[in-house]
Amino acid sequence: MRKHIPNFITLLNVFSGCVATVFAVQNQLELAALFVALGIFFDFFDGLAARVLDVKSELGLQLDSLADMITSGLVPGIVMFQLLGMAQSGGWSSGGVQITENMSWISFSTANFWPFVGFIITMASAYRLAKFNLDENQVSSFIGLPTPANALLILSLPLILFYHPSNILSEMILNQWFLIGLTLLSAFLLNCNIPLFALKFKNLSFKENSLRYIFLIISLVLLITMHFLAVPIIILFYVLSSLINQWSNNMNK
Repeated sequence: MRKHIPNFITLLNVFSGCVATVFAVQNQLELAALFVALGIFFDFFDGLAARVLDVKSELGLQLDSLADMITSGLVPGIVMFQLLGMAQSGGWSSGGVQITENMSWISFSTANFWPFVGFIITMASAYRLAKFNLDENQVSSFIGLPTPANALLILSLPLILFYHPSNILSEMILNQWFLIGLTLLSAFLLNCNIPLFALKFKNLSFKENSLRYIFLIISLVLLITMHFLAVPIIILFYVLSSLINQWSNNMNK
């Protein structure tokens, strides 16, 4: 019975991703972000439960990646699709997103092809997760941006629009070329060969986990002071701090 507990938690991630997918398709991006966050919460605790209960399995590894594919791969692609659609249709005002119920802008004409570019994120996530399952070196660190971190980056965009109303921000976020550029950057970061530290604590020692503690403290301060605006900054800080840490380790060798 004990060995099934982590897998059940992973299945809750699958459920959260399915619900988030429904809301994302309906353009209810705030609720989609909520269930993606819930799925990422389950994604963190299924691994923790497996380590605590000492019931790691190949099935759990494969199931975890399949769950991430939905929550952190499919949903961000749909959200980027929606944002690119809004960028083309001008579906935003200071009062919030203006949604056309029949979403008539969706077609396969040349002019309306660009929203489908958002699914490059989903494709890149699938490729990254497949590589991750075959790579035995990504235990204490990651190679490339983890899909949950990338999902948080993409899902933060509609939340910034909702909760930080600003003409400058909305014009930037709903700029078609900004979104396409972010999509391509996202795909690159997911599959690049940049080593990034993992938030996995083998013990509570500050000396051995100083980078993790500093990152978590700074991230918490940013979230408290800047709310959803902090998310892209935290992701950037994560990448930069990992690069600096890698450079420092190489210098000390």
